Amino acid sequence: MSLPATTQIVIIGGGVMGASTAYHLARRGCTDVLLLEKQEFFGMGATGRCAGGIRYQFSTEINIRLSLLSLPMLDRFEEEPGQAIGLRRDGYLFLLTNERDVARFRHNMALQRSLGVPTEWLDGDEVRRRVPLLAADDVIAATFCARDGLADPNSVVMGYVTAARRLGVTALTGVAVTGIERAGGRITGVVTDRGTIACETVVNAAGPWSALVSEMAGVPLPVTPIRRQMLTTTALPEVPPDFPFVIDFAQSLYFHREGDGLLTGQSNPEEPPGYDERVDRAWEMAHMEAAIRRLPLLAQAGRAAHWAGLYEVTPDAHPIIGGVPGMDGYFLVTGFSGHGFMHGPAAGLLLSEILLDGHAHTLDVSQLDYARFAAGRQIREYNVIYRCSEKES
Repeated sequence: MSLPATTQIVIIGGGVMGASTAYHLARRGCTDVLLLEKQEFFGMGATGRCAGGIRYQFSTEINIRLSLLSLPMLDRFEEEPGQAIGLRRDGYLFLLTNERDVARFRHNMALQRSLGVPTEWLDGDEVRRRVPLLAADDVIAATFCARDGLADPNSVVMGYVTAARRLGVTALTGVAVTGIERAGGRITGVVTDRGTIACETVVNAAGPWSALVSEMAGVPLPVTPIRRQMLTTTALPEVPPDFPFVIDFAQSLYFHREGDGLLTGQSNPEEPPGYDERVDRAWEMAHMEAAIRRLPLLAQAGRAAHWAGLYEVTPDAHPIIGGVPGMDGYFLVTGFSGHGFMHGPAAGLLLSEILLDGHAHTLDVSQLDYARFAAGRQIREYNVIYRCSEKES
């Protein structure tokens, strides 16, 4: 398909954020929309390289409310927009091995329950009884929410893209954005390697690459790319069907069922910012040593596949959703800090409301504005699964 010469809205980035935004605009009748992805296929960037987890267990009200809006949208996904997404409710089990995290998670659980999330508190003995495969002698306590789980990221992206196209959106792959045109503090067009498109509005949904895109608009963006890697194992028939998504919080180490085996990952606290998506073999070995100590059964498995992807991290581990003061027609939906896949359905809906109605009304996300960083209004999320050192800040 050829590149249109003009369109109302250009969305840069064909992962879950861009696809969800395009779909929700189209549902409202706004179909003069061009969704651009630089890769050969949609969802091959950060979305396609994530672990697929979805959860309610966060430490701030706004992140919990994003989950309360977004996860039921995934429950309904097979009916609307109409795509099976491999949804599983295995539950998230956060293992806590120090008193500082125990105190914080007690507070977080109280907030979650006050908002209607049925998080359970487990003592160490209950953890060892429920998940006997774990080497959990050092586990003091844990939180568990049976409504947390997993879904397939690529199916979600393609469900949104297919439905958006059906409604009239133009969605193209293999198109790299090389510039954003402005005049008098207003967006006027997007330059690509296949031509220039005149437009009134640009949505930056480029995930880990969103700061590079924002430079083209002359808008500095506090979003940092951080490499995260994971692997899948060969079959482990000893893993029961009810094995939860286990997170050893202090180690930023996790496991969940994947096919006949397990998927496991661990965040490297010394990982420098950057766009390197190659697997770090030395860290993979360190990760597997820690993983086997926590789940000895892994010593019996082989590696089926491994890969690395990028998180898009903001200083407060919360996203940026909305416009930018002084740059009319420029909007952001980025910076989800490892939580983008699960909040993508809600984020696309909310940004479509901002674009079409001037504000988000399904959920007030005004505190997630771009201006909060300069104004000193940052919001700190504690329940993040990356950079152990950041948990101490």
